[in-house]
Order: sequence, then structure tokens, then C-alpha cells
Amino acid sequence: MDLKESIRSISDWPIEGVVFRDLTTLMQDPGAFAASCDILYDRYKDMGIDKIVGIDARGFVFGAVMAYKMGIGFVPVRKKGKLPCKTVWETYDLEYGSDTLEIHEDALAKDEKVIIVDDLIATGGTVGATVKLVERLGADLIECAFVVELPDLNGRAQIPGVKVFAITEFEGE
Repeated sequence: MDLKESIRSISDWPIEGVVFRDLTTLMQDPGAFAASCDILYDRYKDMGIDKIVGIDARGFVFGAVMAYKMGIGFVPVRKKGKLPCKTVWETYDLEYGSDTLEIHEDALAKDEKVIIVDDLIATGGTVGATVKLVERLGADLIECAFVVELPDLNGRAQIPGVKVFAITEFEGE
């Protein structure tokens, strides 16, 4: 199954000149959704991972499935003001402004082995901020996992020294 075929491409959204990769169509397709979750699970099931860290919001979808299948905990990283207890936070730059992500300060223990999961890596701002949060809590980040990578946007540059896995990519497309 070619997962790229299940991802809708929307030209000129959210702004002119951008081709948005809409993974909601992949998630709506039972075969494509199962295949993508199975690929992620198969990659990490024997690595002794303690927790999956999922990035708001679509990272919750794939990360929660992985955590469930692996029998381990799931940790949400949310936009500012969405978590009810004491948090640590990281602000990152957007094309026009900035945003802030938070994680509960007690969500990860020192040296726990974790994977960060999101649906897509583009410019790397959200995953870069999430990597800093995981490192600040002292966890051992094994890898960042994505369903899609947009390599032309060079998101990996935001997380130097961190292993990155993507199931598929849209390069130059």
C-alpha cells in the first residue's frame, strides 16, 4: 500500500504557494491508518521504550495507538494553557509570530526512554520545542517519528543530533 496516495494535497492553503498535506484522509482510510500505525509499532516494539510523547494534536492520534499497542504510557505535549497541573514550557517561532508548548513537569522520569511522535515534520518548530521539553525533564530521547516528512522545509535542522524516522515523504512535490 502506498500511503502517499491516501494523503490529500491542498494547494494554496493556508496561504498561497503552500501545498498542505492533509493526513485526515489517511486517518479516515482504515487500511492506510492501520498500515501507518503498524509500521510505527513494528519499528519501536522491541526497543524498550518507556513512554510515547505525542505532539498536539495529530501526534496524539498516532502516539496514543503506539502507546496502547506497546503497553506503555502516553504523554501529551499541548499548546499553552491546555494542561491542568504544573508544567514546563518552550516557546518556538512560527512564520508570523511564535507559539508555546507545555508538558507536565512530572510526565517523564529521568532516563526514561521515549519516542516523540507527530503526524508530519515540516519546518521543525514544534518538534524542536518538544525535544527541548523532553531533554529538560531528563528523559532519554531515542528518536522522533513521523508519518510524513517534507524534506524541502529542512525540519531536521531544528533538532540536530536527534534521530528522525518518517514513513514517507513529499520531496519537491
